[in-house]
Amino acid sequence: MAEVVLRNVTKKFGSEIALDNVSMTIPDGSFVVLLGPTGAGKTTTLRMVSGLDIPDSGEILIGGQSMTGLTPAQRNVAMVFQQYSLYPHLTVRENLAFPLKSPLLKTPADDIARKIKDVAEVLQISHKLDNKATELSGGEMQRVSIGRALVRNPSIYLMDEPLSSLDAKLRADLRIELKRIQAKSGATLLYVTHDQIEAMTMATHVGVLDQGKLVQFGSPREIYENPVSIYAASRLGQPRINILPADLFPGAPDTAVKIGLRPEQIVQGAGEDSLVTRVEHLGDQTRLHLSFKNHDLVSVTDAHTTLSEGDIVRIRPEKPFYFNADGARIVSGGSL
Repeated sequence: MAEVVLRNVTKKFGSEIALDNVSMTIPDGSFVVLLGPTGAGKTTTLRMVSGLDIPDSGEILIGGQSMTGLTPAQRNVAMVFQQYSLYPHLTVRENLAFPLKSPLLKTPADDIARKIKDVAEVLQISHKLDNKATELSGGEMQRVSIGRALVRNPSIYLMDEPLSSLDAKLRADLRIELKRIQAKSGATLLYVTHDQIEAMTMATHVGVLDQGKLVQFGSPREIYENPVSIYAASRLGQPRINILPADLFPGAPDTAVKIGLRPEQIVQGAGEDSLVTRVEHLGDQTRLHLSFKNHDLVSVTDAHTTLSEGDIVRIRPEKPFYFNADGARIVSGGSL
């Protein structure tokens, strides 16, 4: 595995800037998730690292070596896409073996058989090795697709929303499996998703992208607890952070235009009256939907609360985030 470095990488498609002077270090052995809406530059970043697209300016290094002028095959990367990309006429065994039979790798037959056996056991598809790809379920096909990357032992794995086409249970199962595999193997992994749950549960680092710019890079916990902007704060957290006028509560800095309150930052039992408009019991917690000074917000409370729609509850903010007119975070009188 290897450290991957992007230095001032810019990429344009016509007049559209897909990546704008992005610099980022993906540490060796890390699980880095790129977050952002469609068009933020997530997939373009993956394609830059893979060599499928070439930067207009800037440089990419893998394991300390510049990738300038190197083809995807020469970069020793493995990609997994949202679509399974399997050969339907081949068996699972043959699909897994295919990347190892590249003339560039020159993998001995015994090594191919051993790697297929090991990967099939990890992905729990050993009993499917002699099945055609067309005989598999969606979850099994994606396991094979991931397996085709794992057998390669590349410098870095690149994964573009590999779980998004699966149902909720399979996504949850494969999330756990992927993280376990990555942690056990020490693989370096760059992963694109819209799903903040995947980011929070799997990533060692998260890169938040917005219109081709890298807005924030850090651990999921760091970005959740210390966002640099409204945009970054909104990428993580379920339910989403409440963004409200700063003067809704007393104590806002002079330059603050918005206050950001995650549900757990709304304290009950003190402060000002708010109206309970909806109660969602979720087992381990309860979400309270509130109306406060004609603004809607969501907080969390005890799973066994007796509050119900129409009740009045007093609330106040605790350690809120403040943002200026540009959406940048304000800390101790200045912006982050």
